[in-house]
Amino acid sequence: MNVSAPTGSDDDPYWQRPGAEPEPFGAGRPVPEPDRTPTYQGPPRTPPPSPQWRPPMVQKPPQPRSMPGQNMDVLDESEGTARTMTYGVGLVAGAIALILMCLLCGRVIF
Repeated sequence: MNVSAPTGSDDDPYWQRPGAEPEPFGAGRPVPEPDRTPTYQGPPRTPPPSPQWRPPMVQKPPQPRSMPGQNMDVLDESEGTARTMTYGVGLVAGAIALILMCLLCGRVIF
């Protein structure tokens, strides 16, 4: 059996099955008729909700409670104490950082 194509420009008949004639695509198959364009009927209807679907409602809410009074002098004093503590912690942390920087830089330079 020779599997090489014969010389020449038209070699399609060489590769066809023996005794087979070329058929157009889909020949011998039934062609279905095109469907008519369906119309949109809209979304399906939902069943109505039951009458008890809402939670019970309170018609009149109670009056809000009054807030306790604030002593402004005590608040100012506690804020001042907190500010002093914050500044103190910051100064101590800054001093420790400065000492460590001096030690590290002194070790690198000397």
